[in-house]
Amino acid sequence: MGERTCPTRARAVSAAVALGVLAGCGPPAAGTDPAPPTDTKRSAPQAPPAGVRFDYQLGGASPLPDGAGLVVRDSTASPAPGVYNVCYVNGFQTQPAARGTWLAHHRDLVLDDAEGHPLADEEWPDELLLDTSTASGRARLTDVLGESVARCAKKGFEAVEIDNLDSFTRSRGALTPEDNFALAAALARTAHAAGLAIGQKNAAEFTARGKQAGFDFAVAEECAQYDECASYTRVYGARVLDVEYTDNLDTDFSRVCRAPDTPRSTILRDRALAPAGQHDHVYRRC
Repeated sequence: MGERTCPTRARAVSAAVALGVLAGCGPPAAGTDPAPPTDTKRSAPQAPPAGVRFDYQLGGASPLPDGAGLVVRDSTASPAPGVYNVCYVNGFQTQPAARGTWLAHHRDLVLDDAEGHPLADEEWPDELLLDTSTASGRARLTDVLGESVARCAKKGFEAVEIDNLDSFTRSRGALTPEDNFALAAALARTAHAAGLAIGQKNAAEFTARGKQAGFDFAVAEECAQYDECASYTRVYGARVLDVEYTDNLDTDFSRVCRAPDTPRSTILRDRALAPAGQHDHVYRRC
């Protein structure tokens, strides 16, 4: 299907970028895209287990459901012992807690609208789009975001999930897919150099390009609801983690699980991704 911005996607409210925005180094020469850092090298990255049972805990860490072998948590959280851990990093937009830090210290890396004001995501107005339009800007963004990636590796995560790859669809024509995939490729090299696998988040129309950029697996939101699951599984096979949401699913979840295109690793969660034990917490899996 054509380019689509899903207005109902879930988002972690992370301070991860805010913790590292002052740690960036100078960019490489103009006209080149960045090489990965060399001081975070560790063991070779391992992709998530195919068809693994998992939980998506961006709303707060909690004990894992029985049988889960993988969990996705925010980069400010700690990994869970004994399972495969994926670390959430917002790679193409700022997080609400980091907005002021970006504007204070990296104002030129925040995309402007036609009037020269910071351009926000209309559905998530506390998030500002990052400017991926130049090689020098992508180099500096890789330095800044690389600090979050390095922290994920240091904490013991096995992989990172990079959100908002499709920010170009919200850029009012200022950014292109090529801009974002150039940064994605740099972040993939950075993650791999740190020993982490890296997951493509959403952007079902661009899974083949995502694989070429270096993504090892995919995290989809509502691919069953939007009839996009086959776009992911054609490229990433059984290494697709799909999260459907209770407030936007127009069929019974059991029917989703029986559909032939539904990834083996599919769960149903509440929109807030509330931790287990809270009254609005929902978790079901195929």
